[in-house]
Amino acid sequence: MLSVKSAVFGGLQNNCYLITDKDTNKSALVDCTEFSDRMLDFIGNADLEYILLTHGHFDHIGGVSEISERFNAKIVISSIDAPMLSSSKLSLAAFCGAVHNNSSADITVEDNDVIELGNSEIYVISTPGHTSGSVCYMCDDNLFTGDTMFFCSCGRTDFPTGSPVDMQKSLIKLASLNGDYKIFAGHDRQSTLDFERKNNPYISRK
Repeated sequence: MLSVKSAVFGGLQNNCYLITDKDTNKSALVDCTEFSDRMLDFIGNADLEYILLTHGHFDHIGGVSEISERFNAKIVISSIDAPMLSSSKLSLAAFCGAVHNNSSADITVEDNDVIELGNSEIYVISTPGHTSGSVCYMCDDNLFTGDTMFFCSCGRTDFPTGSPVDMQKSLIKLASLNGDYKIFAGHDRQSTLDFERKNNPYISRK
């Protein structure tokens, strides 16, 4: 069983999540907006094994280099978005006046990969649309959707490698999962998959 802790960081109000396997205290940080005393306090004494990145935009990776080094945590990102970690242009930091600290992936993931966290398993779901390498992470009844699915909305598709067609397919892919899940998005409030199936206007009803 996993526990989930959340906090909001940065000027773009990013949600970061600390998921912990209760049996072993092995933990993973989902997205890492910044390196700060507040982020260190958020992680606390968790045995941080992974930093799971939903995609490579600067507001989701800003603290990855320092946090990874501090905790000896492995950086996990899709193979498609991995180049963003070492490019301020690809991460969009250069266009937004944001600081970009180069890093590199320790583990690159693809659709249907499984990450072991203590006694728990985290499943990777490829969800292109916001970026071509966006992924979601599913564990227990939790779904970490990054900038793919928001509360009654979805991520922008007008950035480089974004695609409205791919986003629509990815939203349908998530909506087609069996059962209900708690939705932990990269921005805005939490939701549930059942609620989004019924109310999210960006999920095709066709």
